[in-house]
Amino acid sequence: QVQLVESGGELVQPGSSLRLSCAASGAAIRFNTMAWYRQAPGSQREWVATITAAGTTNYKNSVKGRFTISRDNTKNTVYLQMNNLTPDDTAIYSCNRINIPQWTWGQGTRVAVSS
Repeated sequence: QVQLVESGGELVQPGSSLRLSCAASGAAIRFNTMAWYRQAPGSQREWVATITAAGTTNYKNSVKGRFTISRDNTKNTVYLQMNNLTPDDTAIYSCNRINIPQWTWGQGTRVAVSS
């Protein structure tokens, strides 16, 4: 069974940076296109960023130029570098592969941006 464990979220002020990590166990991520998602309070989960097995990235328009997704297949981990955070980025962030069926979701990591 695949387990995804996200970490790195915290309460920060607007303009701050955070680096989120998503460590996978039970399966290798190297052959999978991986993505970060987020769910804001009262909203549905939305896609944020994707990185293919070859390293090609794609981003939700509102985070382009501020967020960077990366992967370290040797550590079986996906990262999300988030810069210039705004209150609109407040959410629980989770990662998963985009392939269907997706793996069981982890608990996510909470990011709160507030002054």
